[in-house]
Amino acid sequence: MSDAFDTRVLNVATGSAERIVDLTRDCESFLREVAGGRDGLLNVFVPHATAGIAVIETGAGSDEDLLAALHSLLPADDRWQHRHGSPGHGRDHVLPALVPPHATLPVLDGRLELGTWQSVCLVDTNRDNPERRVRLSFLG
Repeated sequence: MSDAFDTRVLNVATGSAERIVDLTRDCESFLREVAGGRDGLLNVFVPHATAGIAVIETGAGSDEDLLAALHSLLPADDRWQHRHGSPGHGRDHVLPALVPPHATLPVLDGRLELGTWQSVCLVDTNRDNPERRVRLSFLG
């Protein structure tokens, strides 16, 4: 059985535009407080039906590329059966099938084990919901 389970909820303001928000520093800060140098797992979960968690490179255009790819795969038009909210909002409810609402990541010696260019990101294409919650949970 593990020595510890700790959890924290982040409140993230995403505004009224599609956004990819880098959560890596928040994850690292959480682990510094709770992991105590232990190995374990960090689970990142967004409890919303229209957002996801991705591990991608940011700052070099990849975040904009991901939004462009999502626009191609999930256009904001009237094809969607789910029709409340802003035009094309139904596609936001399909997003978590492509960008899951969670990621579980290894923690070694209390530190997030990411590749050199990897970041943990919230992906939010829903312009109708300007506030998101993200739950960080460490098991170690």
